[in-house]
Amino acid sequence: MAFDGIVVANLAHELRRELLNGRIAKIAQPEADELLLTVKTPAGQKRLVLSASASLPLIYLTESNKPSPMTAPNFCMLLRKHIANGRIVDIRQPKLERILIFTIEHLDEMGDLCRKDLVMEVMGKHSNLIFCTEDGTIIDSIKHISAQVSSVREVLPGRTYFIPDTQSKLDPLTVDCDAFIQTLREKPTVLSKAIYTSFTGISPVTAEEICFLSGLDSALPPGEYSEDVLTHLFNQFSIYLSAVKDGNFQPQIYYSGQEPKEFSALPLTHFSEYRAAAYDSISQVLENYYAVKNTITRIRQKSADLRHIVQTALERNRKKYDLQLRQLRDTENREKYKVYGELIHTYGYGLSEGAKSMEALNYYTNEMITIPLDPTKNAQENAKRYFDKYGKQKRTFEALSHLIKETKEEIAYLESVRTALDIARSEDDLAEIKEELITAGYMRRKFTKKKVKIKNKPLHYISSDGYDMYVGKNNLQNDELTFGFAVGNDWWFHAKQAPGSHVIVKSGGDELPDRTFEEAGRLAAYYSSMRGVEKVEIDYVEKKHVKKPKGGKPGFVVYYTNYSLVIDSDISNIKEGD
Repeated sequence: MAFDGIVVANLAHELRRELLNGRIAKIAQPEADELLLTVKTPAGQKRLVLSASASLPLIYLTESNKPSPMTAPNFCMLLRKHIANGRIVDIRQPKLERILIFTIEHLDEMGDLCRKDLVMEVMGKHSNLIFCTEDGTIIDSIKHISAQVSSVREVLPGRTYFIPDTQSKLDPLTVDCDAFIQTLREKPTVLSKAIYTSFTGISPVTAEEICFLSGLDSALPPGEYSEDVLTHLFNQFSIYLSAVKDGNFQPQIYYSGQEPKEFSALPLTHFSEYRAAAYDSISQVLENYYAVKNTITRIRQKSADLRHIVQTALERNRKKYDLQLRQLRDTENREKYKVYGELIHTYGYGLSEGAKSMEALNYYTNEMITIPLDPTKNAQENAKRYFDKYGKQKRTFEALSHLIKETKEEIAYLESVRTALDIARSEDDLAEIKEELITAGYMRRKFTKKKVKIKNKPLHYISSDGYDMYVGKNNLQNDELTFGFAVGNDWWFHAKQAPGSHVIVKSGGDELPDRTFEEAGRLAAYYSSMRGVEKVEIDYVEKKHVKKPKGGKPGFVVYYTNYSLVIDSDISNIKEGD
């Protein structure tokens, strides 16, 4: 995530436009490390979120409100005392640091006009909100940092506020070419790392972009490049950052399918494999990006127990499958023992007592073979011994063949459940998968024996030609979609020999256009274990040819005639329905 100095510069630019000269109408502290300021401006009321969370520090404008605690925390009460109804007269970013300073003009207890600074530091686990006087004396902070916690800087009431310069980074907006080249050459590391460790506000993603735009290999050390090449790099560096100086920001989110992978205040052309979505506001980018990210993270956390159950069952069944295959290999010679018994019956009448072997013509292959014998047994007993061995191995082969088929189906089923967990978007999706695992006997129902009723719908997409396409999110939905919802002349799609979703296209009796077939194929590829693979083979057939095998597990079907297509799993251009 590139929450770097460039994103903060974009925020400063946007907040100056939206909040400057606005009055602070309300101050709330919904979380221990988060402020929500309501600001009245000529354009209307604005809400500003300032979060100093160690795991997710953020600044953005939002339209949504958050409930506040009944009793306001001390820091919130202090701010209300000093700057309630204050006017925001300046919003600035020192150098290109991940710091925003809000200067607020207000009346003190004596009625005199004065100014104070509210400093937001977006620095990962060291993020903080610090309230200072105009001369830089700390009044209070949302997090107190003592000398025992940090040897670099104390953040306590009465101390002087300063920006710690622990890494001696240069300002990328003012550095000249000579200093740029000298600084990079002093770094004993690769080019991209040399850039983001030398200049404030530059993230690894931004450093990669500058190298990409310059046509240079970011994995080589700066010392490998001549002065002319590094001068060219500096020129590209300056051109890229000129957009920051001029305020020409282009906020974007980069998606892999439906999942946001990265965001940026300036274009990232080296992310060509991702779909870029442009926004008018960096606040919208941050709010949307982290809303989706938080949802995905929360769902993955909540699915951890289910994943553990599925993974444990998978490992157990795979070990069982490998053991069964080894045991099956031990029965490969069963036919040989049958032949030995028959040949002893045929030629053993002249066998001498105590013989350890006999040679005989194998009338199946017309070759002479040597048959080992037990010298303590006669010909009839040796023949019986081989027939018994053949019979035992034959029975073992037949039993193992059936067991191996069952174990293989069990593995395929568990892999399909694991894929469903990857597809899950909501807690209802997880609840439905949990219900499926309980029904299948992998989990026990707690507290009640009643089956839980879950109202959950499949995913809905609309093809470019206007046809409705539905995607099952788990095996229960797949069964319902294919055998309860689809009709005979609808089309059914599935990734070939891979766990994944059933995709149904409602044809309405029409002959579907090729483009709709391709889009449905992409959905089947994306919502399968083959997601991200460049070429995925998809089976498709009219629904009437898809059958449910007797006793088959949820989501399992058979079909004996089908068409196939090879397609990618990019669904970024497919419209999602309601």
